Amino acid sequence: MAPSRTTTGKSPDELAEALNKQQLKNYFAALSPASRKALKELHDIIHAAAPGVTDSFSYGIPAVRLKGKALVYYAAWAKHTSMYPIASSIDRATDLKGFRTSKGTVQFPYTKPLPAALIKRLVRARIDELKGKTSEGGR
Repeated sequence: MAPSRTTTGKSPDELAEALNKQQLKNYFAALSPASRKALKELHDIIHAAAPGVTDSFSYGIPAVRLKGKALVYYAAWAKHTSMYPIASSIDRATDLKGFRTSKGTVQFPYTKPLPAALIKRLVRARIDELKGKTSEGGR
């Protein structure tokens, strides 16, 4: 069955995607230039680690989805960017020393370069988790 169309001629999914794009655009536009640059870099690293993901906006912050499921969330704050790769991915990570963490988040201060390799490992661990695997090779 084909998705229903709204009065605009777009499907509900198409409308949601357009709304997400506008929310992301507004979010990034509201940031300082330095925060925007850092968050764009984080966005690009996440996308490099997970080809085929789609941008989204949820809980008031940018998110990335893989096949419709939340992969990671990310945000810019006054002194750092944060990535929310979901708690279990952080729990399994062993190389977070030097970064502030809490349940489900890792903070990357603007005073340090973004750790691209670490971010990619966290994203890939989350992908494995969504596929039903753990970093140890499966359940």
